[in-house]
Amino acid sequence: MAINTNIEETSPELERLKKLYADKGFVVTSINNLINWARTGSLHWMTFGLACCAVEMMHVGTPRYDVERFGAAPRASPRHADVLIVAGTLTNKMAAALRKAYDQMPEPRYVISMGSCANGGGYYHYSYSVVRGCDRIIPVDVYVPGCPPTAEGLLYGLLQLQKKIRREGNIKR
Repeated sequence: MAINTNIEETSPELERLKKLYADKGFVVTSINNLINWARTGSLHWMTFGLACCAVEMMHVGTPRYDVERFGAAPRASPRHADVLIVAGTLTNKMAAALRKAYDQMPEPRYVISMGSCANGGGYYHYSYSVVRGCDRIIPVDVYVPGCPPTAEGLLYGLLQLQKKIRREGNIKR
């Protein structure tokens, strides 16, 4: 029996198939939901630690918070990462390097801006050398507030990013 993969999640056809196969040990879902589920469980994040917020970002990887249990693992190369965590004060000199790292990441790519300085310039907002938010250089998906932001805040931001990925369909048609 061929199953149509373009069935929407709320269609009566899918509900009929779910009832038919539920007691036989099968799971029926759409391809979109399956790919989004796999994508949220394997987020590889690249660190872009620029200032004191980077210490809290490193803290998330320690056994106390263990971000890997949520399906996120650190990567050192932008070519192997799909999440970029910008932590700290972004200066005009580093903006080109940030954009280059972002452009080297494969699609789909996501960005978490961590800390007041990365979000909007922070205490150094009026300095001539500080970018007033990394969203002026690259698009940001999740903002983590605070100065310095806590490790729990970054973990919550990562969970919010996973919710966003589950909500959006990322398959190009």
